[in-house]
Amino acid sequence: MVDAAKIYFLVFGVITIAGGIMGYLKAGSVISIMAGAITGILLIVAGVILLSNRELGLGLGLFTSAILAGQFIPRTLRTRRLVPGGVMSVLSVIGIIIAIAAWIGK
Repeated sequence: MVDAAKIYFLVFGVITIAGGIMGYLKAGSVISIMAGAITGILLIVAGVILLSNRELGLGLGLFTSAILAGQFIPRTLRTRRLVPGGVMSVLSVIGIIIAIAAWIGK
């Protein structure tokens, strides 16, 4: 399960960075590119360090996924838009589930 979590956090991190770039290009949102870059990098770092430091990697992935879920789930419920809020909400919840499952599956 740890290998699956590593791959997921790496891919999720790249998607998050790409989403921030798209938000900047589409709407000129500096906040989107900054938040996307910061959270994307945190997710990539979680994936990279996961095999050498399991607890830190899973904790960082869980924390970052929870932050993103806290941002995107309320926005999605308010706007009812699938992109970007709905997609990021689903990806964040999956990140939380994967981190917890990998943690429990020691």
